[in-house]
Amino acid sequence: MDLGLSSKTVLISGGTSGIGLEAAREFLQEGARVCLMGRSAERGQAAVRLLQHEAHGADICFMAGDVRSKADCSRVVRETAERFGGLDVLVNSAGIYREGALEDLREEELDDLLDCNVKGVFHLTQAALPALKASCGSVVNVASDAGVHGNYFCAAYCASKGAVVLFTRALALETAAFGVRVNAIAPGDILTPLTEAQLGTGEKREQSLQEMASVYPLRRIGMAEEAAALIVFLASARASFVTGAVYSIDGGLTA
Repeated sequence: MDLGLSSKTVLISGGTSGIGLEAAREFLQEGARVCLMGRSAERGQAAVRLLQHEAHGADICFMAGDVRSKADCSRVVRETAERFGGLDVLVNSAGIYREGALEDLREEELDDLLDCNVKGVFHLTQAALPALKASCGSVVNVASDAGVHGNYFCAAYCASKGAVVLFTRALALETAAFGVRVNAIAPGDILTPLTEAQLGTGEKREQSLQEMASVYPLRRIGMAEEAAALIVFLASARASFVTGAVYSIDGGLTA
């Protein structure tokens, strides 16, 4: 099935691990050219080496940048467009997770969540819009099931991802006249390094994983490649009449 992504240029924030890295792998398999954006040059270069090893001749690069910095976002978009001759797809995958009671939430923790999960999406999308309008491109945001329903002891994170959900829908209306599509995925728990850090190791990991999976109707948590496949579909020509959509990928959790 031709997804119409061959030779398209894709910029992925948070592209050095988890869902972002898996999405890069999937885009490369479709013949796209990919730029990974992340804060760690070491992890970025390691990700590039890994993907080049898997797909010989893959056109991929890494550019260091922090989505919390508007200047970094502008620079990375500009340099990506200069390197590849434009920009067709933006994937906003960078994000951080925090949980805990609201009474215990420190102001710097709230600032960090909002700066990364909300302002980072705003900054990078704002910088990319002129290029995306020129290419009639698309944006795919990584929200969360926590952006469409409440989670215990997770008010700040839920608020940040809820902002991404409504940003997606509003921007889709704003950019539709320019042929730019804006969609989001809302994953439940996905097995990524971020999730692994919560699970622990050994017997504790297996017990924690079973407890986490028990709340899902499908009786398991998701895999990064499943979330990535949905991102690639939404960015592709196969989803050409889809915009303003927020796709749940959560094993039935929000059903």
